[in-house]
Amino acid sequence: MGNREDLLAGARRVIVERGVAKATARDIATEAGVSLAAIGYHFGSKDRLITEALVEALGTDLGEQIEELVLAGRDRPLLDGFAAMWNRMPEVFAANREALLASLENTVRVLRDPEAAAHLHAATAAGYLGMAENLRATRPELTDAEVDAVAKLDFALVQSLGILWLLSPDGSVPTGDELALAVTAIARDTAGDRRTSG
Repeated sequence: MGNREDLLAGARRVIVERGVAKATARDIATEAGVSLAAIGYHFGSKDRLITEALVEALGTDLGEQIEELVLAGRDRPLLDGFAAMWNRMPEVFAANREALLASLENTVRVLRDPEAAAHLHAATAAGYLGMAENLRATRPELTDAEVDAVAKLDFALVQSLGILWLLSPDGSVPTGDELALAVTAIARDTAGDRRTSG
């Protein structure tokens, strides 16, 4: 690995162990085995390094686990695959608890800095596009608009249910079956409105 990759890996280890607020540039450089100046050279600041480390960790670890769930549901009807994925998401949240917690801590800090917020926004858009690519590959029958909508729903649910899972003392969040029932009820009610207004 080069210094940049060493710094990203070192930052992830320090953040998971100590949290974002207590992660110092010196701690990260020491953990990475590089000079303190390397942080400025490669990332411009410790805060930018932390954001990139968290985005990479969640994008890689969390993203790969979500991709596995999407692929596992490819042979089921779309709603069944959706329910199965969200029934298993608490396991994914548990496997990524420290990264989720650090990401939440970092997000609050970043939102107070417009430049850092713009970088996080770009990373968020990339995360959503990754979900859309997985969905497009497993659901070729969907239109581009449908892929876009389902990926946005999944992405919004990852963000919101990840926070709810962290806040819940027993890790309980709405199940995939409950979410699928809600989607079905909304769709049925909407179809009924179309019939009566037509």
